[in-house]
Order: sequence, then structure tokens, then C-alpha cells
Amino acid sequence: MKIILSGGGTLGPVTPLLAIRETIQKQYPDAQFLWVGTKRGPERELLQELGIEFTTLASGKFRRYLSLWNVIDIARIFIGFFQSLRLLLQENPDVCISAGGFISVPLHWAAWFLGIPTWIHQQDIQIGLANRLMAPFARVVTTSLQKNLSAFSKKKAIWLGNPVRADIMKGNIIEAQKLFNLTKDKPVVFATGGGTGSLRVNQMIVEAMPHLKDFVQMIHLSGKERPQELVGRAANLYSDYHTYQFFTDEMKHAYAIADIIISRGGFGTLTEIAALGKIAIIIPKPGHQVENLRFLEQQGAAIFVNEKIADGLYLAKIVRQLLENEIQQKQLAYNLNKLLPRAKEEDILNVLARVIA
Repeated sequence: MKIILSGGGTLGPVTPLLAIRETIQKQYPDAQFLWVGTKRGPERELLQELGIEFTTLASGKFRRYLSLWNVIDIARIFIGFFQSLRLLLQENPDVCISAGGFISVPLHWAAWFLGIPTWIHQQDIQIGLANRLMAPFARVVTTSLQKNLSAFSKKKAIWLGNPVRADIMKGNIIEAQKLFNLTKDKPVVFATGGGTGSLRVNQMIVEAMPHLKDFVQMIHLSGKERPQELVGRAANLYSDYHTYQFFTDEMKHAYAIADIIISRGGFGTLTEIAALGKIAIIIPKPGHQVENLRFLEQQGAAIFVNEKIADGLYLAKIVRQLLENEIQQKQLAYNLNKLLPRAKEEDILNVLARVIA
């Protein structure tokens, strides 16, 4: 069996696909995988670290506003379509699977043209434009949330939950203490701005440190694509502040030791936090992530911090209040776990069987 997975630009479309791959490989050890990703996204390094064959295609992006770039990107999508035809004829896959991202659009259109079955997975509450463009041509559309089934054809849509890699669940606190130079006497906050990092999240974390020093230990994943001067100065000032640019295998250990996780609002990360039973303070990226967080906040499942009006002092206040309220901690973790169920391995395999039948 050969499967082409596609998505990138951020790690949002990547993490659920890695979990799907993991489940398929467990059931079909001889399965072959090829990943089609973006040229400059963070996914290439992660996938190569995992030994997954990687390639890229030309791709564009449909903007929902007037822009000359739309004309250029339409041309790129056509180029990507013909590149996809050539790739698919060479590889002859049994199925193509995507969790969104515009790199997938010409590939899935070409797969439909050639009669190759496709499966797309919808994570976020707001349906992404890439998935809207691919859904009419997909054999199956799975969703993380039951409420999103109505957005797709009843004949295709399946509520799956969100796939989570088993490896994420295998973090070790002792290993984390050694890896991140942590002590046992203070709580740990793990802050991440997503796969590419976030300048605004980085600023807020550094601003919060004067108010959190001597109270928490901070693991800060700042992102390779962001300037490091700000976080570098903070690392020199605060002994309990530990900054890193990129994680692969280290991520599971950071998750394991964290008492609180501060993150962006992509559903891949949110589902991992939910599966681990952790507490989330979320600073969503403007756009669809805000919709994710409004939904979770209304259900008492996460704390929403608006990057446009909040600052580091406010963030530090939220962290301290939360660490002092065990009842709120338990309620937040319980609600998040209940709202974002982890996809079951048998359900993933049943969807695969339906796609390739």
C-alpha cells in the first residue's frame, strides 16, 4: 500500500496526519508513505527527522480579498496541478490524505482526475478554504467535531475526533527535568507559538517573566523563523527561563512535565493537550483560531487570552491565579478532554478501508 500525505506551511495540518500514518503503519507495516509539503514550512525538518520521504510542488493561495497575488497564485495552482499529475502517475498511490493546507489542493484535484481516492480531515471549527475546495472531490471527509458534519455531504462526512500520535503520550518527567535543566520545587509552564513561532506570543512570554520569576519554570519554544534577540536577552536575565527554537522528540517531554501549557489555537495542538489531560491558556492567532477558542471558552475548556488587548502582565496574572486554583485546573482539563476526543485507532482504520474500498 502506498499513501501520499500532504499539508504544511504550519504544523497544524501535519500533526493529525502523522497520527494517521502511525496508526496505518502499525496495522500495515509494509505501507509506504510520501509527504507533499511546502518549500519553506517547518514540516520538512520534522518529517525528515522521522524518516518520511518528502517532496514539494508549486502551489498558490486563494485570498478572500482583491489582490494581484491571486492572479499569480492561480497560475501556480495550475502548475501544481500538472506537477501533481506527473507525481501521481509516477508514484501510483492507493490514496491521498490531507488535513488542509493549499499545497494539497492541486494534488487532490489531480488525484480525483486520475481516479485516485482521497480523504480530507477537517480539524478547526471554521472550515478552511482549502478543505472547501477539496471536499467535493474527496471520497471521505472526517471531522474533529461532531458539529461540523453538517458542513459536508452526508454521504461523505464521518465524525472521527482528532488523531493524536501515540508518541506524544510517552513523555517522561524525569527525562524532561534533565533535558530542560528543571528542578522539582517549582511548577512548569510550557509556552509555544506554534510550528513557525509567533512574535506576539514571544513578546508576551518575555513580558510575563519579571512577574513569574521565582514562581514558575518556563520552557519557551520560540520558533526558528522568529528573531531570537528578545528571548536571548530574557534567557540571560532569568535562570528559570529556558528557550528553544524547535522541538522534534523533545515535545513529548515538554508536554509531560508542564503544569500549564500556553499555546496558539490550532486544533492539532489543542487535541494533544486534551489527550494529555493538561490545562491550556490559549493565545489564538487572529482568524479561524479565534473561533476555536471562543467555542472552547464558552464550554469552560480553556482560557482565552486576546493578543490584541492583553500583555505579559495580564498573562502572568492568569498563570498565577490558575496555579493557585486546583478546582479550576481539574475542571478545565476535564472539559477540554471531553470536548476534543482523541480519534480511536480502529475508527481511523475503518475510514481507510472505506476510502480504498
